Amino acid sequence: MKQGAACGTIDHEVGKAKTMVFKAFDNNMISGDVLRAFKRVKKTLKPGSDVRDRILTHDEFKSLLRHSKEHIKPIVLTGYYTGMRRGELLNLTWDKVDLGNRMIRLETDDTKDQEKRNIPICDELYHVFKSLPNRIQKAGTSNHVFKYKGKPIKGDIRDSLKDACGKAGITYGRYEKGGFIFHDLRHTFNTNMRKAGVAESVIMEITGHSTRSMFDRYNTIDDEDTRKAINQLVDHFAIVDQSVDQEGKNIKLKKKKSSQTIEG
Repeated sequence: MKQGAACGTIDHEVGKAKTMVFKAFDNNMISGDVLRAFKRVKKTLKPGSDVRDRILTHDEFKSLLRHSKEHIKPIVLTGYYTGMRRGELLNLTWDKVDLGNRMIRLETDDTKDQEKRNIPICDELYHVFKSLPNRIQKAGTSNHVFKYKGKPIKGDIRDSLKDACGKAGITYGRYEKGGFIFHDLRHTFNTNMRKAGVAESVIMEITGHSTRSMFDRYNTIDDEDTRKAINQLVDHFAIVDQSVDQEGKNIKLKKKKSSQTIEG
């Protein structure tokens, strides 16, 4: 590990080392003393400080899609409209895609949290799936939905995504200020669903967030939200002022009528 590495990078590397140590302990390859030493290693980042809040605007998404290579476009679009994790997308097979009922049906072995999920397919995504050339499986070929040159896209797609971001004018990178990474499509999906007025319980069912705290990590409050909040406050004051003005007019009218009655 190079000197001066970012705290997030350090924590990531230490986390990988801990995983190996824990597995070694489970296989009786190291003693409990070694395990305890690694357990004492604390994260350098403060809790919650590594929570990502980068989401794509719809214009950014359209630009990213326009500049993506043809074999990456369906993956980016599916991530944007479903909130599925990258691994879930790259491992997606046609037997999980129910085009008749417009639903992606993931089994326990397909998800990170080992829970089944049914994810609706919107119109745009439906047409993308229908247009994929490998939808009708041929004998001896892979059943994966996303392929490149006839083979499943199993490896890292970061280089292709970075290239598309560069052409779209979007900063790319986990540790870059305002940088975008593929997993941020999941944040974007959660946030857009919430803004669209979808109930949080329904969003959590689609994305597989089992706890409210995890949902909150993927739901970003942005400038659009805060501006809308202020506009709502201003509208509230306008209604209050209008009500007060109307009440004042009603009082004056009553006084005028009362005065006319007395004079009469």
